[in-house]
Amino acid sequence: VQLQASGGGLVQPGGSLRLSCVASGDISMIYSMAWYRQIPGKQRELVVSINKGGWSSYADSVKGRFTASSDNAKSTIYLEMNNLKPEDTATYYCYGRNSNPTAADYWGQGTLVTVSS
Repeated sequence: VQLQASGGGLVQPGGSLRLSCVASGDISMIYSMAWYRQIPGKQRELVVSINKGGWSSYADSVKGRFTASSDNAKSTIYLEMNNLKPEDTATYYCYGRNSNPTAADYWGQGTLVTVSS
């Protein structure tokens, strides 16, 4: 399984971005997916988790501003980010939980989001 994230960039405070993550390979091995983010020097934190039923759970810091969605036909998940704040600046990672609990989970390469005027 490979996860390819894209869509990051530089945006002004209050602006919007949409991240995409395309899954390829044996995607039947993906049990659920999520978006994480990481600021240099800090732990990676969960932004939103998405189960196979489409139910999403958001971090309090992004509730009401970020929306996750998926397109199963395209094996893609999205993260729509609105009203971005400087504290949202981070590298965003796409994550896939392995259906095999004894095997490694899947991570995309990360896409950098910078919120700055």
